[in-house]
Amino acid sequence: MSAELPPDWEDDERMAFLFSAFKESREVNSSEWDSKMLFWMPLIVSACRRRGAVCVSLQDLNDMFQRKGNVPMGLGTVIQGMARCGKVQKESEFAANVDSGWLSWGVGLLLVRPLKWTLSTLLGNSRVPLEESFVIIELVKEKAVELMRVYRSSSLAGRSLLSFQELRALTNHVCPDETTLCLALIQLQREKQVTVSLHEGEKIVKFSQAGQGRVSPVSDMDVGIYQLQRSERLLGDRVEALGQEAHRCREEARTLLREGKKSQALRCLRGQKHTEKRAERLYAQLETVKGILDRIANSQTDRLVMQAYQAGVAALRISLKDVTVERAESLVDQIQELCDTQDEVNQTLAGSALDSSGGDTDELEEELKSLLKDSAPDGPLTLPKVPTQPLPSGRAPDLRGDSFLDALPPVPGSTFGITDEELDRELKRLSIADTGSAPASVPAKKRPESAQ
Repeated sequence: MSAELPPDWEDDERMAFLFSAFKESREVNSSEWDSKMLFWMPLIVSACRRRGAVCVSLQDLNDMFQRKGNVPMGLGTVIQGMARCGKVQKESEFAANVDSGWLSWGVGLLLVRPLKWTLSTLLGNSRVPLEESFVIIELVKEKAVELMRVYRSSSLAGRSLLSFQELRALTNHVCPDETTLCLALIQLQREKQVTVSLHEGEKIVKFSQAGQGRVSPVSDMDVGIYQLQRSERLLGDRVEALGQEAHRCREEARTLLREGKKSQALRCLRGQKHTEKRAERLYAQLETVKGILDRIANSQTDRLVMQAYQAGVAALRISLKDVTVERAESLVDQIQELCDTQDEVNQTLAGSALDSSGGDTDELEEELKSLLKDSAPDGPLTLPKVPTQPLPSGRAPDLRGDSFLDALPPVPGSTFGITDEELDRELKRLSIADTGSAPASVPAKKRPESAQ
């Protein structure tokens, strides 16, 4: 317990103040009152959470918080303060807001202990009885969430109805005692997640299934399915027990036969055959029950599918409320007309653009011909003669001698038939154009040739 206590627990002066009784009224010293409340309230909740408890009594608190033989004097006032702010609630009040008639079979705390509180209240005594149990609302909500999580993640999640004993065995690591389980079920009843009822003296719990906002009341069909599932489990257990008994008879007959006790071995074999026949009859009944449960499951699936179909048809009818075939055809015709109009506009615009350039086509072709004519040489090209003399054989010619130069062909006398006078005139024309004294436009036939 020392590891669960705050650091102030070792401060004697501080703990002497916290262990002292409260003043008769908060107005006498509100800061002292609030300081004690802020210390004890969270400490009580955290201590109960570590213990796994959802309810606590004044006697439990006195036992938990003993220090050097002393008990806190104001824990009763702390419980009353927590009750006023809704952090705790008496067990009788906690169960009063739900249909908890099923609790009459329970632990008895919810029926006996509240009577002491009622009598003391009627007699004018505001002291909290030592044995009165209070439910810590925060912790019971946490237990309820954990209980639902364990059920949803177990192999029993496919069954909406469970017996109380099955649920007790399933959640024994979450709810350490029966009282904690009952309080968690009451909280889940408040949240409309479970409903608890009695059937032929047996307590059954119905859980809300995944996707359902709240649990539905237990119906005759639910009870019938529960009885079939219980019969299935009982028959399965009985068939397994008979199988083990038949195996035991066979092994015993083998042992007797080895010992030479043939008559006893035959008796054991007859017992084995009788047991196997009983097991076969029970197995046939088990298969019948399983078949019925399968049909029920399939019918429930079919019902869900039909509900989904109905919802789909209703939604489709609403979505197609203003949609008709005639209206759709009219919209398609309008779209086609608009597309045709757009195509005509595009063709008109494209045709006008082509016509606007038709007048310049002849002029552009004439200019192109003149450019080709100007770029052509005035006379035939004068190319050098192809050498006819063979290269000297034997060793490579000496690059430093005159014999190699003499072997090369003669240098051409002119370049493509262009004379020096024509080059001078072209150069002068380019110079005039650069200085800006040339005319603005030069006829096509007078344009200079392109440099080759």
